[in-house]
Amino acid sequence: MVRLEDITQEQWESCNPINIKWVEEFLDNSPQLSLKTLKQYNSALKIFFYWIKTNCGDKEITSIKSRDYLLYQNTLSKRGVSDSGIKLKRSAISSLVGYIMLYYQDEYPMFRQFITKQIKVPSTGFVNKKEPLTPEEYNLLCIKLAELEEWQKVAYLKFSYSTGCRREEARQLLKEVVNYEPLLKEVVIKDEEGNDLQVESRSYKTHDIRCKGKGLIGNVRKLQFSEDAMIAIKKWLEVRGQDSCEYMFISKKGNVISQVSDSTFNLWCSILFSEIVGRRVHPHLFRESRATNLVVHEGMNIKVAQKLLGHKSSVTTENHYIIRKDADDSDEAFI
Repeated sequence: MVRLEDITQEQWESCNPINIKWVEEFLDNSPQLSLKTLKQYNSALKIFFYWIKTNCGDKEITSIKSRDYLLYQNTLSKRGVSDSGIKLKRSAISSLVGYIMLYYQDEYPMFRQFITKQIKVPSTGFVNKKEPLTPEEYNLLCIKLAELEEWQKVAYLKFSYSTGCRREEARQLLKEVVNYEPLLKEVVIKDEEGNDLQVESRSYKTHDIRCKGKGLIGNVRKLQFSEDAMIAIKKWLEVRGQDSCEYMFISKKGNVISQVSDSTFNLWCSILFSEIVGRRVHPHLFRESRATNLVVHEGMNIKVAQKLLGHKSSVTTENHYIIRKDADDSDEAFI
């Protein structure tokens, strides 16, 4: 699948100034959009209007017709842009049109949505198969990374898997969590002979982390993670040593240490993690794997996975994250 190149500032400034004004105003007045979505919409709208400049006489948005948009969407498809990429760009343009229709109805009473239901998103047929990591594959990753002494990657893997967090949520983790007190709980497990054995369970909660949700604030949560993940985190910080960066996961460029970029986790997964497992691994796979393994392999109730992932409805968890649903009920994720 192809990712279109971003429009340069020079290219953007060459576009119709009226369209530039609409984009800037729309983005400045969309508090319901997260920072990530704003960034994606900004890029998508610039790509669209630069295409309008080079292919449709640099029309103002209020003069764009459905046939113009259809031609644009077909161009994206022919260039190999994925279904999801087209849908994102379609959503950005449609939202901008909706903004003008809602707030400038008096000035443009005849302006209508030009992205109609009749214009379907073309299907490329390219879909990555959802195949969560099995417990054995997850353990293999942990073992091999430890053998390679890739302690930062071990910490990232165990934290992401334990919490079921997204890539951006893992980026926000601070070093200070190593000083947090554990959450203690007495649980009952079976020993080798099948007898009940009471043990103490230890887990931890993070500081507030901005999770996926509407608006700039999003859904702020404290993520819960296991003792095993905490051990890995402490090992990484021990190896890392003292520095002034407050974030847990970092990049080093010479003497400069900073929070990892959006693409760092993808790079770790696509190269080293995928090589170890022998198939495609990506950051979101840990979230899918955690949910599936909780329900399928550990026999947890779907509500446990829902709460861990932060979904409002268990339907979302079941439909998008649980690949096989054949487990018994239980009521705790951390035992």
